[in-house]
Amino acid sequence: MTSPSPAPATAPLSAAALERLRAALAAEHAAIFAYGRLGVLLDAKGKEEARAAEVAHRSRRDTIVLQLDEAKASPVPAEPGYALPFPLTDSASAVRLAVHVEEGVAANWRAVLRAVEGTWRKAALDAYSDAALRATRWRRLAGLTPMTTPFPGRVG
Repeated sequence: MTSPSPAPATAPLSAAALERLRAALAAEHAAIFAYGRLGVLLDAKGKEEARAAEVAHRSRRDTIVLQLDEAKASPVPAEPGYALPFPLTDSASAVRLAVHVEEGVAANWRAVLRAVEGTWRKAALDAYSDAALRATRWRRLAGLTPMTTPFPGRVG
């Protein structure tokens, strides 16, 4: 995992870039919420992975908020709660949720990549890569195959 990139220079953001960055921030908020819910259902190794993932998402979230602030753009606030895509009842569903979360985060950062340049693009690429790697770790822990996907975050 790479640490969040330093805040980009205040290059102007297009409306599309700003919309996609806000969607990526919303995905980071949702990931933090999900890891708070799923961690309690995991074994010691899974809890360690979940804690590391939550810390990474919190760090990324904080960095994005600062970047948007520097760009004079309002960050999207976290929701008070998030609907889970399926019931969370055991370790298997917790790991499945972790994979789902990381795929969603990767999809949002993939969308950002198409809309930004320069240091913004580097930050988006780091975030995209981190989410794809975490999704692979969770698939490996779950014994899912294939462990990797050809285009992480690709919808459809």
